[in-house]
Amino acid sequence: MKFVPHGYQRYAIEYIKNHPVTALLLDMGLGKTVTTLTAIRDLMYDSFEVHRVLVVAPLRVARDTWPEEIRKWDHLKDLTCSVAVGTVTERRRALQKQADIYIVNRENLVWLWKHCRMEFDMVVLDELSSFKNQQAQRFKAMKALRPKVKRIVGLTGTPSGNGLMDLWTEFRLLDMGERLGKYTSQYRNTYFQPDKRNGMVVFSYKPLLGAEAAIYQKISDITVSMKATDYLKMPDLVSVRTEVNLSEAERKRYQDFKKSLVMELPDGEVTAANAASLTLKLSQMANGAIYTDDGKTMHLHDRKLDALEDLVESANGRPVLVAYWFRHDKERICQRMEARELKSTQDFADWNAGKIPVALIHPASAGHGLNLQQGGSILIWFGLTWSLELYQQTVARLWRQGQESRTVIVQHIVTKGTIDERILKALEKKDSSQAALIEAVKADLEEKE
Repeated sequence: MKFVPHGYQRYAIEYIKNHPVTALLLDMGLGKTVTTLTAIRDLMYDSFEVHRVLVVAPLRVARDTWPEEIRKWDHLKDLTCSVAVGTVTERRRALQKQADIYIVNRENLVWLWKHCRMEFDMVVLDELSSFKNQQAQRFKAMKALRPKVKRIVGLTGTPSGNGLMDLWTEFRLLDMGERLGKYTSQYRNTYFQPDKRNGMVVFSYKPLLGAEAAIYQKISDITVSMKATDYLKMPDLVSVRTEVNLSEAERKRYQDFKKSLVMELPDGEVTAANAASLTLKLSQMANGAIYTDDGKTMHLHDRKLDALEDLVESANGRPVLVAYWFRHDKERICQRMEARELKSTQDFADWNAGKIPVALIHPASAGHGLNLQQGGSILIWFGLTWSLELYQQTVARLWRQGQESRTVIVQHIVTKGTIDERILKALEKKDSSQAALIEAVKADLEEKE
């Protein structure tokens, strides 16, 4: 297939070629992969500046998307790639092959760093946002590899899905601390101030006045940021909220559970450490079931299942994609109606072919490089996720270039009077920071009964 780049793609290609360190913040659907591959091809075969490239990507993207893109476009036919995923033997065999580009899934980056003697003069981090945890082994491995690399490109559509604090780790890998500091303490002390604390213990930080602008100014010379809506003819996105009401008995049960959770807290203090656990339990209750301490599922109500059934029926035969969060959500949905979870390559192909009326997907598996826009235009959130990044990525599976429908409908089933309302509000405000999570949990727990 002949590649005719859009104007923004031509700009991004030249930017990568002219900047040894590049953060390419291209929105979902703008063609990050082909843009980067084109730049690699030019650097390798036109200017001869690059000889061996390492691509680090999520597993499915590493295994399928990058090789497919190379095969897809005529101008990339000179590029050769070797995919180092699978067993140790398969990975070693892949690294022994002669190739221009070596592709590894991010879970195996640590193994590569420890066992591979091969040197790379360019690295591409596909989904830079997956390196936001400085304690993670993949971050430490990449940090150790980085000084040997002449060129690096970080690709993502959501650079700070959980707030500005995430940016330090991502840019620390790109420029080795030149712009935002070599140490997280340096970054934190410069741009943030303590927010939630208990005595000397600080649970969260908030940006200082003007910090956001100052941070963006610091990284502007190596960053390209583009939104899909600015460059693509995108379908309309309609967000709908479907509320369900608990009965008096069900509401009392929810409130009783909530009280018991409060009683479990040390001194009644909601901290960053326990807020995540609390919101998960409250979310389970809102969805209709909760895991007990012995791992069993306790049924609470079927309000969301009833609403889902109505929404599927009102779709009048049009395919529906349902996002779930907890395993018992999936199990209960499958008991209520015929539904198929999207996990394998064949599942995705069948969905895009219109063969699955009701498909289930977990947001954690609905990430980068997954195109589902040909199969339908209706997404229903049975259970909400706190992660803004996962939320946006899941929506972008349908709301993207190539969507044949003029309108993509995103339905949110929300249990009234529960944590659902808090989470949806935070997502709408695009605030999934730790501080917001704590506040949401606190507000829900401290509400007058």
